[in-house]
Amino acid sequence: MGFVSRAPRFAIAHKFPAEEAQTTVLAIDVQVGRTGAITPVARLAPVFVGGVTVTNATLHNEDEVRRKDVRIGDTVIVRRAGDVIPEVVSSVLELRPTNAGESIEFVMPTNCPVCGSAVAREEGESTARCTGGLFCPAQRKQALLHFASRRALDIEGLGDKLVDQLVDAAIVKTPADIYKLGIVGLANLERMAEKSATNLLAAIDKSKRTTLARFIYALGIRNVGEATAKDLARHFGRLDSVLSADLAQLQQVPDVGPIVAQSIVQFFSQAHNLEVREQLRAAGINWPDAEPVAAALSPIAGKTFVLTGTLPSLSREAAKEMIEALGGKVAGSVSKKTDYVVAGAEAGTKLEKALALGLSVLDEVEFRKLLASNA
Repeated sequence: MGFVSRAPRFAIAHKFPAEEAQTTVLAIDVQVGRTGAITPVARLAPVFVGGVTVTNATLHNEDEVRRKDVRIGDTVIVRRAGDVIPEVVSSVLELRPTNAGESIEFVMPTNCPVCGSAVAREEGESTARCTGGLFCPAQRKQALLHFASRRALDIEGLGDKLVDQLVDAAIVKTPADIYKLGIVGLANLERMAEKSATNLLAAIDKSKRTTLARFIYALGIRNVGEATAKDLARHFGRLDSVLSADLAQLQQVPDVGPIVAQSIVQFFSQAHNLEVREQLRAAGINWPDAEPVAAALSPIAGKTFVLTGTLPSLSREAAKEMIEALGGKVAGSVSKKTDYVVAGAEAGTKLEKALALGLSVLDEVEFRKLLASNA
């Protein structure tokens, strides 16, 4: 049955029922996410549940608020979904206040609470969104944090507090502005001494050398996650080919359907997104172009690898990128459908299972020879 990007299709994890508790909804606010999604959040009277004190819980979207009939002033049942994310399960209707003004229905705002732009909800979608784009400081901050995240451009040191300062002071408005930062301006910010500023500038400079997949992912295109960005990079090889692809061409990429293809076309049809992309390239961000995997006809395209143990000179992430660059896939567990197991020092049960199944086991030298013969 294979795998999706973060889990196997052939297995399911069962958990004990989440612990639940009762508390009161003090208010319902909204948060603005990276893609403009307006998410209602219940502000709760503090309650201890699942080992932590919970004061906020997601209500997901307007339809969920209506379905659960959650109102300000209600007594509600709260749990931590998956023992992680606090959520409101339901209202306790028999405890609902009967006095006027003590139980208030939630109304989705018509304008973004951060930038004032109109809030729109597309037909067929459950999520309302701010239409402000990068004009909206809330979206801007989240877009910058996503751009600098470890699996994107990986700019170490560019965290929440610093991004808040840079955006609030109007120093950084787009990801391209990150590459215009200087040591004097940074050192004058709160909690930023000269050494911290120097380290951050070094990390920014290092981020200029990246891969096409990381760059596509860093752009923050709606519905395009890390796995899809890698599929696009492998299929097209060059960014210009992605930009010029139409809906039909995009849907030839594995796991890209009409919704994802439409998101990509819409993103690159926006003039300000193309301008930011040009500014980023002008700032020196670069990556090695490659021939599309389909054209290269790599013999390991479609082959499944499993990595185990510690390789002498390759990190697991680097080995994974090398495999995926030639169209191979990396799985997390060994099965009869595994083609190669790459084993390093202190390889454990995965190596034992591979040997028991008679699979091809490679050390780093053999692994590099295999990739070189297929490059």
